[in-house]
Amino acid sequence: MKKTHMGWGSLFIALMIIIGCSRQIIGGTQRQNRKDPKGQVVAENWPLYRGDPGLTGIAKGKLPEKPVLLWTFRSGGGIKSSPVIAEGKAFIGANDGRIYALRLHDGGVAWMFDAGARVEAPPMYLNGLVYAGAMNGNFYAVNAKDGSLKWTQKTQDRVFGSANYYRDTKSGAYRVIVGSYDQRLYCFDAETGRKIWDYPTQNFIHGTPAIHRDKAVFGGCDAEIHVVDLLTGKSAGGAKIGAYIAGSSAVRDDTAYLGHYESKLLAFDLKNNRVKWEYGDPEEGAPFFSSPAVVGNRVIVGSRDNDLHCVERNSGRAVWRFKTQGPVDGSPVVCGDRVVFGSSDGRIYIINVGQGSLVWSYEIGAPILGSPAVSGDMFVIGGHDGVVYAFGKGNRE
Repeated sequence: MKKTHMGWGSLFIALMIIIGCSRQIIGGTQRQNRKDPKGQVVAENWPLYRGDPGLTGIAKGKLPEKPVLLWTFRSGGGIKSSPVIAEGKAFIGANDGRIYALRLHDGGVAWMFDAGARVEAPPMYLNGLVYAGAMNGNFYAVNAKDGSLKWTQKTQDRVFGSANYYRDTKSGAYRVIVGSYDQRLYCFDAETGRKIWDYPTQNFIHGTPAIHRDKAVFGGCDAEIHVVDLLTGKSAGGAKIGAYIAGSSAVRDDTAYLGHYESKLLAFDLKNNRVKWEYGDPEEGAPFFSSPAVVGNRVIVGSRDNDLHCVERNSGRAVWRFKTQGPVDGSPVVCGDRVVFGSSDGRIYIINVGQGSLVWSYEIGAPILGSPAVSGDMFVIGGHDGVVYAFGKGNRE
């Protein structure tokens, strides 16, 4: 029986994941409200990893003071994927090779899709379709309503990261971009799956590309930040960083924020192609695999030093650190004045944005490697125990 905890428990799980290491194009927005069968608005969508095309990790709504467990669903394998929410369903991948669509109100299975290999990548929802890559190199588009296959594209290696999307306002067409371990970033037509372009790098692409105006921004295991023109698929800037970049960047106000394997979090000026500041201790620190959340003058990110870090967005100066008992590879989500995230110590935490103080925690007893999806007053997250957990207000009708 799972219990809510406000203090530290005795469980410690040390987990290490080994990773080999003019134009009118705009990022879209699709945070439609979800409706119940009577047509009443009850929650916001969380349609893609990190919530928006800039990957800023900011959610609308308000989390309850003391969330309660609303439901669980057990898949057939461990879960590293992060969920997304749309059309009254939570979509998530699992290591049993399936993409699941779970009814948001009760956790029941609406449908499941057999991807033929582990699905560690977070799905993405856009205009009635769910997109997700798998470890067999396939990238799928399936219908959100019933899980039927719309189209498939084949990359030449594993797909770990989520897709992102943008819209070419000149043609009106939506495009989907996704990276692969075959060292390429792909751009597909969202409706047909036709390849528009692919952009080569020198090593694996593990994270999710962020969209900023007419550019895609991402880091790779080639130790570079890449900036790609979305119209041409050609390089439009970037820089050599000198360390593997496994996580995704968050982009705001012409600046990309991202961590890397050599224990540093940095701010990269996209206009001038230069690093504005760096934060971290390369001697005593640990790799950043988590992706940052950016809110106000704060950048919040997890690290394998077991801490969640908060720094000033303008200067990189440390504000606070919150210690867990395991590596924090999962990415935090900010909802109002709260931050919700999971740790490899087997706990889900909610802490205060301002002071970094503990508000609530819950122990599942298995590492949490993904990021939560927040919808109104509830959130959904997966665990390495293969279970999907949904939390929200108690006494829900």
